[in-house]
Amino acid sequence: LASDVLKHGGLGFGTAILQWVASCAAIYLLILDRTNWKTNILTGLLVPYLFFCLPGVVFNFLRGQVGMWIGFITLILRLFFPQRFPDWLEMPGAIVIIIVVAPNLIANTFRGNWVGAAVCLVIGCYLLQEHIRASGGFRNAFTRANGISNTSGIVILLVYPVWYLITSFF
Repeated sequence: LASDVLKHGGLGFGTAILQWVASCAAIYLLILDRTNWKTNILTGLLVPYLFFCLPGVVFNFLRGQVGMWIGFITLILRLFFPQRFPDWLEMPGAIVIIIVVAPNLIANTFRGNWVGAAVCLVIGCYLLQEHIRASGGFRNAFTRANGISNTSGIVILLVYPVWYLITSFF
């Protein structure tokens, strides 16, 4: 199986799958924070994490006309109807706006480079450290009811940048 995978996709195939898994984990943590499982982690850091690790298909789709319209509607609603703008739409709106307005240097160069993976790794390590501290220790992070889901989501955030950095340097 491993030789077939290396023939057809190489190590990049695993990186692409891990990129999708990490993006889903970041979205999962954003959703988890907006539900009854309120966490003490700084979920605003998931916005740049998603910017750097969002798969190319989704990123290019949101960077095009669809993302521009979503960002435009988000800004109009936030500026002129702030009382009608739901709180749970702030992070997804910020993600789309950052994707649309990011300069090409950052969007095209740093995203597919070790710099973007290093940023994702730093964000993931910081979120894990803060989650363990907020849980009251390493043991509590894995034994509390909401600790297991949050910890597993944050650990999944770490897998993609570590794998990307290993495969890009070796």
